[in-house]
Amino acid sequence: MSMSLTPQQLRIFRLIRDSRNTQGYSPTMQEIADMLGISKVTVFEHVQALVDKGALVRQPNKARSLAIAEEATLPDESAKAGELPLVGRIAAGHPVEKYEQQETLQLESIFGPRRGQRGSLFALQVDGMSMRDEGILDGDYVIVEQRSVARNGERVVALLPDGETTLKTYFREKDHIRLQPANPEFEPIRVPECAIQGVVVGVLRRYERN
Repeated sequence: MSMSLTPQQLRIFRLIRDSRNTQGYSPTMQEIADMLGISKVTVFEHVQALVDKGALVRQPNKARSLAIAEEATLPDESAKAGELPLVGRIAAGHPVEKYEQQETLQLESIFGPRRGQRGSLFALQVDGMSMRDEGILDGDYVIVEQRSVARNGERVVALLPDGETTLKTYFREKDHIRLQPANPEFEPIRVPECAIQGVVVGVLRRYERN
Protein backbone atom coordinates (compact mmCIF):
# COMPACT_ATOMS: atom_id res chain seq x y z
CA MET A 1 0.00 0.00 0.00
CA SER A 2 1.67 3.20 -1.18
CA MET A 3 0.67 6.35 0.69
CA SER A 4 0.15 10.01 -0.06
CA LEU A 5 1.87 11.90 2.76
CA THR A 6 2.71 15.54 3.36
CA PRO A 7 6.45 16.39 3.58
CA GLN A 8 6.29 16.67 7.38
CA GLN A 9 4.41 13.38 7.71
CA LEU A 10 6.99 11.77 5.46
CA ARG A 11 9.84 13.02 7.65
CA ILE A 12 8.16 11.70 10.80
CA PHE A 13 7.39 8.36 9.15
CA ARG A 14 11.05 7.98 8.12
CA LEU A 15 12.32 8.94 11.57
CA ILE A 16 10.16 6.27 13.18
CA ARG A 17 11.04 3.66 10.56
CA ASP A 18 14.78 4.35 10.74
CA SER A 19 14.77 4.33 14.56
CA ARG A 20 13.03 0.96 14.65
CA ASN A 21 15.43 -0.44 12.04
CA THR A 22 18.59 0.77 13.80
CA GLN A 23 17.63 0.75 17.49
CA GLY A 24 14.71 -1.66 17.64
CA TYR A 25 12.25 0.86 19.07
CA SER A 26 10.47 4.04 18.02
CA PRO A 27 11.32 7.54 19.29
CA THR A 28 9.02 9.30 21.74
CA MET A 29 6.84 12.23 20.67
CA GLN A 30 9.23 14.60 22.46
CA GLU A 31 12.27 13.08 20.75
CA ILE A 32 10.62 13.52 17.34
CA ALA A 33 9.75 17.12 18.22
CA ASP A 34 13.35 17.82 19.25
CA MET A 35 14.79 16.23 16.11
CA LEU A 36 12.52 18.23 13.79
CA GLY A 37 12.44 21.45 15.80
CA ILE A 38 8.65 21.50 16.10
CA SER A 39 6.22 21.31 19.01
CA LYS A 40 5.14 18.06 20.63
CA VAL A 41 1.51 18.96 19.86
CA THR A 42 2.35 19.26 16.15
CA VAL A 43 4.09 15.89 16.23
CA PHE A 44 1.04 14.31 17.88
CA GLU A 45 -1.23 15.71 15.15
CA HIS A 46 0.99 14.37 12.35
CA VAL A 47 1.36 10.98 14.04
CA GLN A 48 -2.41 10.70 14.39
CA ALA A 49 -2.78 11.51 10.69
CA LEU A 50 -0.25 8.76 9.89
CA VAL A 51 -2.24 6.30 12.01
CA ASP A 52 -5.46 7.37 10.27
CA LYS A 53 -3.82 6.84 6.85
CA GLY A 54 -2.70 3.35 7.84
CA ALA A 55 1.01 4.17 7.78
CA LEU A 56 1.58 3.69 11.52
CA VAL A 57 0.01 1.47 14.14
CA ARG A 58 0.02 1.82 17.93
CA GLN A 59 1.16 -1.22 19.89
CA PRO A 60 -0.82 -1.50 23.13
CA ASN A 61 0.84 -1.45 26.55
CA LYS A 62 4.18 -0.15 25.26
CA ALA A 63 5.88 3.13 26.17
CA ARG A 64 7.26 3.49 22.64
CA SER A 65 4.17 2.18 20.97
CA LEU A 66 4.50 3.40 17.37
CA ALA A 67 5.27 0.83 14.68
CA ILE A 68 5.22 0.79 10.88
CA ALA A 69 2.17 -0.84 9.35
CA GLU A 70 3.12 -4.10 7.62
CA GLU A 71 1.93 -3.08 4.13
CA ALA A 72 3.00 0.57 4.28
CA THR A 73 5.46 1.75 1.61
CA LEU A 74 6.59 5.21 0.62
CA PRO A 75 5.88 6.61 -2.85
CA ASP A 76 9.57 6.43 -3.82
CA GLU A 77 9.81 2.83 -2.55
CA SER A 78 6.86 1.36 -4.42
CA ALA A 79 7.89 2.01 -8.03
CA LYS A 80 8.12 -1.07 -10.21
CA ALA A 81 11.15 -1.93 -12.33
CA GLY A 82 11.47 0.53 -15.17
CA GLU A 83 9.67 3.33 -13.31
CA LEU A 84 11.11 6.46 -11.77
CA PRO A 85 9.55 8.30 -8.83
CA LEU A 86 8.00 11.61 -9.80
CA VAL A 87 8.78 13.46 -6.57
CA GLY A 88 7.42 16.93 -7.24
CA ARG A 89 7.73 20.10 -9.29
CA ILE A 90 10.91 22.13 -9.73
CA ALA A 91 11.00 25.87 -10.21
CA ALA A 92 12.35 27.16 -13.52
CA GLY A 93 11.17 30.65 -12.66
CA HIS A 94 11.19 31.77 -9.07
CA PRO A 95 12.13 29.06 -6.53
CA VAL A 96 9.30 27.09 -4.94
CA GLU A 97 9.14 24.73 -1.98
CA LYS A 98 9.64 21.09 -2.89
CA TYR A 99 6.70 18.77 -2.19
CA GLU A 100 6.00 15.09 -2.32
CA GLN A 101 3.93 13.63 -5.15
CA GLN A 102 2.86 10.03 -5.56
CA GLU A 103 3.43 9.27 -9.24
CA THR A 104 5.91 7.39 -11.42
CA LEU A 105 7.14 7.65 -15.00
CA GLN A 106 7.72 4.59 -17.19
CA LEU A 107 11.21 5.25 -18.52
CA GLU A 108 12.78 1.84 -19.08
CA SER A 109 12.35 2.14 -22.84
CA ILE A 110 13.80 5.67 -22.88
CA PHE A 111 16.69 5.74 -20.43
CA GLY A 112 18.94 2.72 -20.09
CA PRO A 113 22.03 2.52 -17.88
CA ARG A 114 24.60 5.22 -18.67
CA ARG A 115 28.33 4.64 -18.64
CA GLY A 116 29.87 6.07 -15.48
CA GLN A 117 26.51 6.72 -13.83
CA ARG A 118 26.70 6.50 -10.06
CA GLY A 119 23.50 7.97 -8.64
CA SER A 120 19.95 6.77 -9.08
CA LEU A 121 17.55 8.60 -11.38
CA PHE A 122 14.39 10.49 -10.49
CA ALA A 123 11.99 12.79 -12.32
CA LEU A 124 10.79 16.34 -11.69
CA GLN A 125 8.17 18.34 -13.54
CA VAL A 126 9.31 21.82 -14.56
CA ASP A 127 7.32 24.82 -13.37
CA GLY A 128 8.29 28.01 -15.23
CA MET A 129 10.22 29.21 -18.26
CA SER A 130 13.60 30.33 -16.91
CA MET A 131 15.38 27.46 -18.76
CA ARG A 132 13.57 28.10 -22.05
CA ASP A 133 16.70 28.71 -24.15
CA GLU A 134 18.11 25.34 -23.05
CA GLY A 135 14.99 23.70 -24.47
CA ILE A 136 13.48 23.04 -21.04
CA LEU A 137 9.94 24.38 -20.99
CA ASP A 138 7.13 24.74 -18.48
CA GLY A 139 5.45 21.36 -18.00
CA ASP A 140 8.43 19.33 -19.22
CA TYR A 141 9.83 16.47 -17.15
CA VAL A 142 13.54 16.56 -16.37
CA ILE A 143 15.33 13.30 -15.63
CA VAL A 144 17.87 13.85 -12.89
CA GLU A 145 20.83 11.76 -11.76
CA GLN A 146 21.10 12.03 -7.99
CA ARG A 147 24.47 13.65 -7.26
CA SER A 148 25.89 16.05 -4.69
CA VAL A 149 28.68 17.43 -6.90
CA ALA A 150 28.36 19.25 -10.24
CA ARG A 151 30.73 20.70 -12.82
CA ASN A 152 30.48 24.20 -14.22
CA GLY A 153 27.94 24.36 -17.02
CA GLU A 154 25.82 21.43 -15.84
CA ARG A 155 22.09 21.91 -15.31
CA VAL A 156 21.40 21.13 -11.68
CA VAL A 157 18.67 20.80 -9.11
CA ALA A 158 19.95 23.11 -6.38
CA LEU A 159 18.73 23.43 -2.80
CA LEU A 160 19.12 27.08 -1.78
CA PRO A 161 20.06 28.25 1.74
CA ASP A 162 16.41 29.25 2.41
CA GLY A 163 15.24 25.68 1.76
CA GLU A 164 13.80 26.27 -1.70
CA THR A 165 14.84 24.36 -4.83
CA THR A 166 15.47 25.57 -8.34
CA LEU A 167 16.60 24.28 -11.74
CA LYS A 168 19.47 26.30 -13.22
CA THR A 169 22.90 26.00 -14.86
CA TYR A 170 25.65 25.73 -12.24
CA PHE A 171 28.77 27.90 -12.12
CA ARG A 172 31.16 28.06 -9.16
CA GLU A 173 32.83 31.47 -9.25
CA LYS A 174 35.48 33.16 -7.11
CA ASP A 175 33.47 33.81 -3.94
CA HIS A 176 30.00 32.50 -4.71
CA ILE A 177 27.90 30.13 -6.81
CA ARG A 178 25.97 31.49 -9.77
CA LEU A 179 22.81 29.64 -10.78
CA GLN A 180 22.22 30.88 -14.30
CA PRO A 181 18.80 30.87 -16.01
CA ALA A 182 18.54 30.37 -19.76
CA ASN A 183 16.07 33.18 -20.34
CA PRO A 184 17.02 36.91 -20.32
CA GLU A 185 13.81 37.73 -18.47
CA PHE A 186 15.23 36.10 -15.32
CA GLU A 187 18.16 37.22 -13.17
CA PRO A 188 20.89 34.81 -12.05
CA ILE A 189 20.71 33.55 -8.48
CA ARG A 190 23.94 34.14 -6.57
CA VAL A 191 24.50 32.37 -3.25
CA PRO A 192 27.58 31.67 -1.08
CA GLU A 193 26.80 27.95 -1.17
CA CYS A 194 24.02 25.60 -2.18
CA ALA A 195 23.38 21.87 -1.98
CA ILE A 196 23.36 20.02 -5.29
CA GLN A 197 20.63 17.40 -5.30
CA GLY A 198 21.14 16.14 -8.84
CA VAL A 199 22.24 16.85 -12.41
CA VAL A 200 19.82 16.86 -15.34
CA VAL A 201 20.49 14.04 -17.81
CA GLY A 202 17.39 14.26 -19.97
CA VAL A 203 14.14 16.04 -20.75
CA LEU A 204 10.74 14.60 -21.60
CA ARG A 205 7.87 16.52 -23.15
CA ARG A 206 4.33 15.41 -23.83
CA TYR A 207 2.26 17.21 -26.46
CA GLU A 208 -1.49 17.41 -26.04
CA ARG A 209 -3.61 16.09 -28.90
CA ASN A 210 -6.19 18.38 -30.41
